[in-house]
Amino acid sequence: MALSDRLELVNPSEIRKLFDLAQGVEGLISLGIGEPDFDTPEHIKEYAKEALDRGMTHYGPNAGLPMLREAIARKLKEQNGVEADPKSEIMVTVGANQAFIMGLAAFLREGEEVLIPSPMFVSYAPAVILAGGKPVEVPTYEENEFRLSVDDLKKHVSEKTRALIINSPNNPTGAVLTRKDVEEIADFAVEHDLMVFSDEVYEHFVYDGARNYSIASLDGMFERTITVNGFSKTFAMTGWRLGFVAAPAWIIEKMTRFQMYNATCPVTFAQYAAAKALDDPRSWKAVEEMRREYDRRRNLVWKRLNEMGLPTVKPKGAFYIFSRVRDTGLTDKEFSELMLKEAKVAVVPGSAFGKAGEGYIRISYATAYEKLEEAMDRMEKVLREKKLV
Repeated sequence: MALSDRLELVNPSEIRKLFDLAQGVEGLISLGIGEPDFDTPEHIKEYAKEALDRGMTHYGPNAGLPMLREAIARKLKEQNGVEADPKSEIMVTVGANQAFIMGLAAFLREGEEVLIPSPMFVSYAPAVILAGGKPVEVPTYEENEFRLSVDDLKKHVSEKTRALIINSPNNPTGAVLTRKDVEEIADFAVEHDLMVFSDEVYEHFVYDGARNYSIASLDGMFERTITVNGFSKTFAMTGWRLGFVAAPAWIIEKMTRFQMYNATCPVTFAQYAAAKALDDPRSWKAVEEMRREYDRRRNLVWKRLNEMGLPTVKPKGAFYIFSRVRDTGLTDKEFSELMLKEAKVAVVPGSAFGKAGEGYIRISYATAYEKLEEAMDRMEKVLREKKLV
Protein backbone atom coordinates (compact mmCIF):
# COMPACT_ATOMS: atom_id res chain seq x y z
CA MET A 1 0.00 0.00 0.00
CA ALA A 2 1.36 3.41 -0.95
CA LEU A 3 1.93 6.05 1.73
CA SER A 4 -0.73 8.22 0.11
CA ASP A 5 -3.24 5.40 0.63
CA ARG A 6 -2.23 5.02 4.27
CA LEU A 7 -2.73 8.74 4.84
CA GLU A 8 -6.38 8.23 3.90
CA LEU A 9 -6.65 5.83 6.86
CA VAL A 10 -5.41 8.40 9.36
CA ASN A 11 -7.92 10.89 10.72
CA PRO A 12 -7.11 14.36 12.06
CA SER A 13 -6.59 14.50 15.81
CA GLU A 14 -9.79 14.91 17.84
CA ILE A 15 -7.86 17.29 20.08
CA ARG A 16 -7.18 19.59 17.14
CA LYS A 17 -10.87 19.49 16.24
CA LEU A 18 -11.66 20.64 19.76
CA PHE A 19 -9.19 23.51 19.46
CA ASP A 20 -10.80 24.57 16.19
CA LEU A 21 -14.22 24.53 17.85
CA ALA A 22 -12.87 26.58 20.74
CA GLN A 23 -11.48 29.33 18.51
CA GLY A 24 -13.18 32.62 19.20
CA VAL A 25 -14.84 31.55 22.48
CA GLU A 26 -14.39 34.64 24.62
CA GLY A 27 -13.19 34.03 28.16
CA LEU A 28 -12.32 30.39 27.45
CA ILE A 29 -10.22 28.44 29.94
CA SER A 30 -8.43 25.68 28.04
CA LEU A 31 -7.63 22.50 29.94
CA GLY A 32 -7.06 20.65 26.71
CA ILE A 33 -3.55 21.17 25.46
CA GLY A 34 -0.75 18.99 26.79
CA GLU A 35 1.86 21.69 27.09
CA PRO A 36 3.65 23.14 30.13
CA ASP A 37 2.48 26.66 30.89
CA PHE A 38 5.97 27.43 32.19
CA ASP A 39 8.47 29.26 30.04
CA THR A 40 11.77 27.62 29.13
CA PRO A 41 14.23 28.39 31.96
CA GLU A 42 16.23 31.54 31.28
CA HIS A 43 19.63 29.87 31.40
CA ILE A 44 18.61 27.45 28.62
CA LYS A 45 17.54 30.37 26.44
CA GLU A 46 20.88 31.99 27.17
CA TYR A 47 22.65 28.85 25.97
CA ALA A 48 20.74 29.08 22.67
CA LYS A 49 21.80 32.70 22.27
CA GLU A 50 25.37 31.69 23.03
CA ALA A 51 25.18 29.07 20.27
CA LEU A 52 23.85 31.63 17.80
CA ASP A 53 26.65 34.04 18.70
CA ARG A 54 29.12 31.23 18.07
CA GLY A 55 27.73 30.77 14.57
CA MET A 56 25.98 27.44 15.20
CA THR A 57 23.48 28.08 12.42
CA HIS A 58 24.61 25.37 9.98
CA TYR A 59 23.62 21.76 9.32
CA GLY A 60 24.59 19.23 11.95
CA PRO A 61 24.99 15.43 11.79
CA ASN A 62 21.83 13.54 10.85
CA ALA A 63 21.80 11.73 14.21
CA GLY A 64 22.41 14.89 16.22
CA LEU A 65 25.36 16.81 17.64
CA PRO A 66 27.94 14.55 19.34
CA MET A 67 27.97 16.83 22.40
CA LEU A 68 24.23 16.36 22.87
CA ARG A 69 24.34 12.59 22.30
CA GLU A 70 27.12 12.35 24.87
CA ALA A 71 25.14 14.41 27.38
CA ILE A 72 22.09 12.18 26.78
CA ALA A 73 24.24 9.07 27.37
CA ARG A 74 25.35 10.47 30.73
CA LYS A 75 21.77 11.33 31.65
CA LEU A 76 20.51 7.84 30.72
CA LYS A 77 23.22 6.14 32.76
CA GLU A 78 22.80 8.32 35.85
CA GLN A 79 19.02 8.70 35.92
CA ASN A 80 17.71 5.59 34.14
CA GLY A 81 20.35 2.91 34.56
CA VAL A 82 20.55 2.57 30.78
CA GLU A 83 23.96 2.15 29.13
CA ALA A 84 23.94 3.44 25.53
CA ASP A 85 26.81 4.26 23.18
CA PRO A 86 26.39 7.92 22.12
CA LYS A 87 28.04 7.19 18.76
CA SER A 88 25.79 4.34 17.65
CA GLU A 89 22.88 3.85 20.08
CA ILE A 90 21.53 7.38 20.59
CA MET A 91 20.04 9.84 18.14
CA VAL A 92 18.36 13.24 18.42
CA THR A 93 15.00 13.76 16.73
CA VAL A 94 12.81 16.70 15.77
CA GLY A 95 10.55 16.25 18.78
CA ALA A 96 9.85 12.90 20.44
CA ASN A 97 6.76 12.32 18.31
CA GLN A 98 8.88 11.77 15.21
CA ALA A 99 10.57 8.78 16.85
CA PHE A 100 7.54 6.52 16.60
CA ILE A 101 7.05 6.43 12.85
CA MET A 102 10.82 6.38 12.23
CA GLY A 103 11.34 3.63 14.79
CA LEU A 104 8.47 1.52 13.51
CA ALA A 105 9.71 1.94 9.94
CA ALA A 106 13.04 0.42 11.02
CA PHE A 107 11.59 -3.07 11.51
CA LEU A 108 7.81 -3.32 11.05
CA ARG A 109 6.55 -5.25 8.02
CA GLU A 110 3.25 -4.86 6.20
CA GLY A 111 0.33 -6.10 8.29
CA GLU A 112 2.27 -6.82 11.48
CA GLU A 113 0.54 -5.84 14.69
CA VAL A 114 1.56 -3.45 17.45
CA LEU A 115 -0.05 -3.68 20.90
CA ILE A 116 -0.99 -0.27 22.30
CA PRO A 117 -2.43 0.21 25.80
CA SER A 118 -5.64 2.24 25.59
CA PRO A 119 -6.46 5.02 26.44
CA MET A 120 -3.42 6.05 24.41
CA PHE A 121 -1.52 9.06 23.13
CA VAL A 122 -3.14 10.16 19.87
CA SER A 123 -0.03 9.68 17.69
CA TYR A 124 0.64 6.00 18.37
CA ALA A 125 -2.00 4.34 16.17
CA PRO A 126 -1.48 6.68 13.17
CA ALA A 127 2.29 6.05 13.37
CA VAL A 128 1.69 2.29 13.21
CA ILE A 129 -0.67 2.67 10.25
CA LEU A 130 1.71 4.95 8.35
CA ALA A 131 4.53 2.46 8.94
CA GLY A 132 2.40 -0.28 7.37
CA GLY A 133 1.31 -2.05 10.55
CA LYS A 134 -1.93 -2.67 12.37
CA PRO A 135 -2.56 -1.02 15.77
CA VAL A 136 -4.22 -3.30 18.33
CA GLU A 137 -5.78 -1.54 21.31
CA VAL A 138 -5.27 -3.22 24.69
CA PRO A 139 -7.81 -1.76 27.15
CA THR A 140 -6.68 -0.65 30.57
CA TYR A 141 -9.13 -0.06 33.38
CA GLU A 142 -10.02 2.50 36.01
CA GLU A 143 -10.13 -0.28 38.62
CA ASN A 144 -6.39 -0.87 38.04
CA GLU A 145 -5.57 2.86 37.92
CA PHE A 146 -5.31 2.46 34.11
CA ARG A 147 -2.03 0.55 34.52
CA LEU A 148 -1.22 -1.97 31.81
CA SER A 149 -1.13 -5.59 32.96
CA VAL A 150 0.21 -8.73 31.30
CA ASP A 151 -3.24 -10.30 31.68
CA ASP A 152 -4.56 -7.56 29.39
CA LEU A 153 -1.76 -8.14 26.89
CA LYS A 154 -2.31 -11.90 26.75
CA LYS A 155 -5.85 -11.39 25.45
CA HIS A 156 -4.63 -9.47 22.40
CA VAL A 157 -1.28 -10.97 21.37
CA SER A 158 -1.22 -13.03 18.18
CA GLU A 159 1.21 -14.62 15.74
CA LYS A 160 1.29 -11.29 13.88
CA THR A 161 2.27 -9.23 16.93
CA ARG A 162 5.66 -7.62 16.40
CA ALA A 163 5.87 -4.81 18.93
CA LEU A 164 4.43 -3.21 22.04
CA ILE A 165 4.20 0.45 23.09
CA ILE A 166 4.29 1.42 26.76
CA ASN A 167 3.88 4.95 28.08
CA SER A 168 4.67 5.66 31.72
CA PRO A 169 3.87 8.17 33.13
CA ASN A 170 0.89 7.98 30.82
CA ASN A 171 -0.85 10.45 28.57
CA PRO A 172 -3.88 10.74 28.97
CA THR A 173 -4.49 8.91 32.26
CA GLY A 174 -1.51 9.87 34.43
CA ALA A 175 -0.95 6.18 35.25
CA VAL A 176 2.55 5.12 36.33
CA LEU A 177 3.75 1.53 35.94
CA THR A 178 5.28 -0.05 39.03
CA ARG A 179 8.60 -1.89 38.89
CA LYS A 180 6.68 -5.19 39.08
CA ASP A 181 4.50 -4.09 36.14
CA VAL A 182 7.59 -3.26 34.06
CA GLU A 183 9.34 -6.53 34.92
CA GLU A 184 6.27 -8.58 33.96
CA ILE A 185 5.88 -6.67 30.70
CA ALA A 186 9.56 -7.29 29.93
CA ASP A 187 9.10 -11.03 30.48
CA PHE A 188 6.06 -10.96 28.18
CA ALA A 189 8.05 -9.15 25.48
CA VAL A 190 10.85 -11.71 25.66
CA GLU A 191 8.40 -14.62 25.60
CA HIS A 192 6.73 -13.33 22.45
CA ASP A 193 9.89 -11.86 20.88
CA LEU A 194 8.52 -8.32 20.72
CA MET A 195 10.19 -4.96 20.23
CA VAL A 196 9.18 -2.46 22.92
CA PHE A 197 8.71 1.28 22.52
CA SER A 198 9.03 2.95 25.92
CA ASP A 199 7.67 6.50 25.88
CA GLU A 200 9.15 8.24 28.93
CA VAL A 201 8.65 11.92 28.11
CA TYR A 202 6.89 12.58 31.44
CA GLU A 203 9.43 10.65 33.53
CA HIS A 204 10.23 13.49 35.94
CA PHE A 205 6.63 14.40 36.76
CA VAL A 206 5.67 11.76 39.31
CA TYR A 207 3.91 12.07 42.67
CA ASP A 208 3.06 10.24 45.90
CA GLY A 209 6.35 8.36 45.92
CA ALA A 210 5.93 6.94 42.42
CA ARG A 211 8.92 6.81 40.05
CA ASN A 212 9.71 5.98 36.47
CA TYR A 213 11.33 2.62 35.68
CA SER A 214 13.04 2.34 32.31
CA ILE A 215 12.40 -1.08 30.81
CA ALA A 216 15.66 -0.84 28.82
CA SER A 217 17.58 -0.99 32.11
CA LEU A 218 16.43 -4.56 32.80
CA ASP A 219 18.72 -7.45 31.89
CA GLY A 220 18.57 -8.26 28.19
CA MET A 221 15.97 -5.59 27.38
CA PHE A 222 18.12 -2.88 25.77
CA GLU A 223 18.46 -4.99 22.62
CA ARG A 224 14.71 -5.05 22.10
CA THR A 225 13.76 -1.59 23.42
CA ILE A 226 13.42 1.80 21.76
CA THR A 227 13.40 4.36 24.56
CA VAL A 228 11.75 7.62 23.49
CA ASN A 229 12.20 10.84 25.44
CA GLY A 230 12.60 14.55 24.87
CA PHE A 231 13.01 18.06 26.18
CA SER A 232 9.51 19.44 25.50
CA LYS A 233 7.96 18.45 28.82
CA THR A 234 11.04 18.10 31.03
CA PHE A 235 12.47 21.57 30.38
CA ALA A 236 9.28 23.23 29.04
CA MET A 237 10.80 23.35 25.53
CA THR A 238 7.83 22.30 23.38
CA GLY A 239 8.48 24.82 20.62
CA TRP A 240 12.15 23.86 20.38
CA ARG A 241 11.17 20.46 18.90
CA LEU A 242 13.88 18.25 20.35
CA GLY A 243 13.51 14.60 21.26
CA PHE A 244 15.89 11.69 21.57
CA VAL A 245 16.00 7.94 21.21
CA ALA A 246 18.16 5.21 22.74
CA ALA A 247 18.02 1.88 20.92
CA PRO A 248 20.17 -0.91 19.49
CA ALA A 249 22.66 0.28 16.86
CA TRP A 250 20.83 -1.40 13.97
CA ILE A 251 17.65 0.52 14.83
CA ILE A 252 19.48 3.84 15.20
CA GLU A 253 21.23 3.33 11.86
CA LYS A 254 17.90 2.89 10.06
CA MET A 255 16.22 5.74 11.90
CA THR A 256 19.12 8.02 11.03
CA ARG A 257 18.67 7.12 7.36
CA PHE A 258 15.00 8.06 7.67
CA GLN A 259 15.89 11.38 9.26
CA MET A 260 18.53 11.99 6.57
CA TYR A 261 15.80 12.16 3.92
CA ASN A 262 13.14 13.70 6.11
CA ALA A 263 14.23 16.52 8.44
CA THR A 264 17.97 16.20 7.64
CA CYS A 265 18.90 17.09 11.23
CA PRO A 266 17.46 18.77 14.33
CA VAL A 267 18.07 22.49 14.85
CA THR A 268 21.77 22.94 15.64
CA PHE A 269 21.71 25.82 18.13
CA ALA A 270 18.77 24.24 19.98
CA GLN A 271 20.79 21.05 20.39
CA TYR A 272 23.69 23.01 21.87
CA ALA A 273 21.35 24.56 24.42
CA ALA A 274 19.85 21.19 25.32
CA ALA A 275 23.29 19.62 25.78
CA LYS A 276 24.38 22.38 28.12
CA ALA A 277 21.03 22.23 29.96
CA LEU A 278 21.38 18.52 30.73
CA ASP A 279 24.62 19.14 32.64
CA ASP A 280 23.46 22.29 34.42
CA PRO A 281 22.07 21.83 37.99
CA ARG A 282 19.80 24.83 37.44
CA SER A 283 17.84 22.81 34.88
CA TRP A 284 17.01 20.07 37.36
CA LYS A 285 16.12 22.61 40.03
CA ALA A 286 13.62 24.10 37.58
CA VAL A 287 12.21 20.63 36.84
CA GLU A 288 11.63 20.00 40.54
CA GLU A 289 9.92 23.38 40.93
CA MET A 290 7.59 22.53 38.04
CA ARG A 291 6.90 19.09 39.50
CA ARG A 292 5.92 20.56 42.87
CA GLU A 293 3.55 23.02 41.25
CA TYR A 294 1.98 20.33 39.08
CA ASP A 295 1.46 18.26 42.23
CA ARG A 296 -0.33 21.18 43.92
CA ARG A 297 -2.60 21.58 40.90
CA ARG A 298 -3.22 17.83 40.68
CA ASN A 299 -4.47 17.73 44.26
CA LEU A 300 -6.85 20.64 43.60
CA VAL A 301 -8.38 19.25 40.42
CA TRP A 302 -8.70 15.68 41.73
CA LYS A 303 -10.46 16.89 44.89
CA ARG A 304 -12.85 19.20 43.06
CA LEU A 305 -13.81 16.69 40.36
CA ASN A 306 -14.73 14.06 42.92
CA GLU A 307 -16.61 16.60 45.03
CA MET A 308 -18.71 17.66 42.05
CA GLY A 309 -19.70 14.06 41.38
CA LEU A 310 -17.25 13.01 38.65
CA PRO A 311 -15.42 9.88 39.90
CA THR A 312 -11.71 10.31 39.23
CA VAL A 313 -8.66 8.15 39.90
CA LYS A 314 -5.82 10.16 41.41
CA PRO A 315 -3.03 10.13 38.80
CA LYS A 316 0.51 9.40 39.91
CA GLY A 317 2.29 11.05 36.98
CA ALA A 318 2.35 13.45 34.01
CA PHE A 319 0.05 16.50 34.20
CA TYR A 320 -3.26 14.95 33.14
CA ILE A 321 -6.27 13.67 35.01
CA PHE A 322 -8.83 11.27 33.50
CA SER A 323 -12.32 11.70 34.88
CA ARG A 324 -15.38 9.47 34.39
CA VAL A 325 -18.34 11.40 32.96
CA ARG A 326 -20.59 8.65 31.59
CA ASP A 327 -22.59 8.64 34.85
CA THR A 328 -23.97 12.06 33.83
CA GLY A 329 -25.94 10.43 31.01
CA LEU A 330 -23.88 12.23 28.38
CA THR A 331 -21.26 10.81 26.06
CA ASP A 332 -17.76 12.14 26.55
CA LYS A 333 -18.12 14.24 23.37
CA GLU A 334 -21.47 15.66 24.48
CA PHE A 335 -20.00 16.46 27.89
CA SER A 336 -17.01 18.22 26.34
CA GLU A 337 -19.22 20.25 24.01
CA LEU A 338 -21.47 21.22 26.93
CA MET A 339 -18.52 22.42 28.97
CA LEU A 340 -17.18 24.37 26.02
CA LYS A 341 -20.48 26.12 25.29
CA GLU A 342 -21.95 26.56 28.78
CA ALA A 343 -18.91 26.72 31.08
CA LYS A 344 -16.41 28.05 28.54
CA VAL A 345 -13.98 25.35 29.65
CA ALA A 346 -12.21 23.18 27.09
CA VAL A 347 -11.64 19.54 28.07
CA VAL A 348 -10.84 16.63 25.74
CA PRO A 349 -13.28 13.73 25.25
CA GLY A 350 -11.68 10.45 26.30
CA SER A 351 -12.71 8.77 23.06
CA ALA A 352 -10.02 10.87 21.33
CA PHE A 353 -7.56 8.49 23.01
CA GLY A 354 -9.10 5.21 21.87
CA LYS A 355 -12.14 3.05 22.58
CA ALA A 356 -11.13 2.49 26.21
CA GLY A 357 -11.37 6.24 26.76
CA GLU A 358 -15.06 6.45 25.93
CA GLY A 359 -17.06 7.86 28.82
CA TYR A 360 -14.14 9.85 30.24
CA ILE A 361 -12.58 13.28 29.74
CA ARG A 362 -8.95 14.33 29.92
CA ILE A 363 -8.05 17.49 31.78
CA SER A 364 -4.58 18.99 31.58
CA TYR A 365 -3.60 20.79 34.77
CA ALA A 366 -0.66 22.47 33.05
CA THR A 367 -2.27 25.85 33.59
CA ALA A 368 -2.27 28.38 36.40
CA TYR A 369 -3.73 27.32 39.77
CA GLU A 370 -6.16 30.25 39.81
CA LYS A 371 -7.42 29.35 36.34
CA LEU A 372 -7.94 25.76 37.45
CA GLU A 373 -9.99 26.94 40.44
CA GLU A 374 -12.18 29.07 38.18
CA ALA A 375 -12.56 26.25 35.65
CA MET A 376 -13.70 23.85 38.40
CA ASP A 377 -16.21 26.43 39.65
CA ARG A 378 -17.62 26.88 36.15
CA MET A 379 -17.88 23.15 35.50
CA GLU A 380 -19.59 22.48 38.81
CA LYS A 381 -22.07 25.30 38.24
CA VAL A 382 -23.14 23.85 34.87
CA LEU A 383 -23.41 20.32 36.29
CA ARG A 384 -25.65 21.53 39.12
CA GLU A 385 -27.82 23.68 36.85
CA LYS A 386 -28.31 20.81 34.39
CA LYS A 387 -28.83 18.35 37.27
CA LEU A 388 -26.28 15.97 35.75
CA VAL A 389 -24.77 14.91 39.11
